[in-house]
Amino acid sequence: MSKAESIPEFYQYYFKELPASLQPEAGQANVFRLEDSLAPGAQPKQYSRRDYYKITLIRGHNAYHYADKSLQIDGPTLMFFNPQVPYTWQPLADDTTGYFCIFREEFLNAPGGQGLLDLPLFRPGGDPAYALTAAQDQEVSALFEKMLAEIESDYALKYDLLRNYAAELVHYALKLRPSTTRYQHPDAKSRLAAVFSELLERQFPIESPAHRLGLRSASDFARQLAVHVNHLNRCVRDTTGKTTTAHIADRLAAEARALLRHTDWNIAEVGYSLGFDEPAHFNYFFKKQTGQTPSAFRLV
Repeated sequence: MSKAESIPEFYQYYFKELPASLQPEAGQANVFRLEDSLAPGAQPKQYSRRDYYKITLIRGHNAYHYADKSLQIDGPTLMFFNPQVPYTWQPLADDTTGYFCIFREEFLNAPGGQGLLDLPLFRPGGDPAYALTAAQDQEVSALFEKMLAEIESDYALKYDLLRNYAAELVHYALKLRPSTTRYQHPDAKSRLAAVFSELLERQFPIESPAHRLGLRSASDFARQLAVHVNHLNRCVRDTTGKTTTAHIADRLAAEARALLRHTDWNIAEVGYSLGFDEPAHFNYFFKKQTGQTPSAFRLV
């Protein structure tokens, strides 16, 4: 898997040059019409991470591939991506329109943006896609149009306004799915389970065959969290209904699918990066989790 794409590399790919006047603030945030970045017959971008966050309003028939998942979109959709999740997208018809903004972490976490990047829609493993009705499409489009107007203005504090509009997009999406109980941790058990989940997710994505997974067992996580493995298992099972081992296996299988689908590593390299010393052990694990051998999965 390639290294994370930087903002200068983003400009070079889409526009063949950096903006004539790339101020420090512009290097942290910018906004575009989606169709302005689409070249006729352009190939999909390489599946990779970016070192910036992205919020996109996309219309038309398109496909997104992120982590081990693929999603076809047909209609207005608001999408959120973070630097931890590798992804790519491709138009499936000639009807793609919309907007997108990109920004660095320090931009949205400046005064006025504190805590936004800790919200559910930016967490690895979350659902980045929010389908919109026609009326919601108009409301979100209006926010992007305000952002476009500001980026072209000479107002001295325009990046403060852009930060506020980006925050409004985040909260707009959160209000579409107001299931806040999923992210509340009312007791010690659920807090420990949440920390375990975050620690598990933090190990991904695997970026090279030489990058080997550090924590693979319930005991590994218990040592890292300074708790007894039985206590960790009980808290995770009581909170989620699944064992610690099942969560780890599910996440390993998800990463394995992503690596098999989006890299040219051989199967032994994929298995080794996930902590399997022997290809046979990885083959057994993958077939148990998915019902297919790694080689058969690659042929699908």
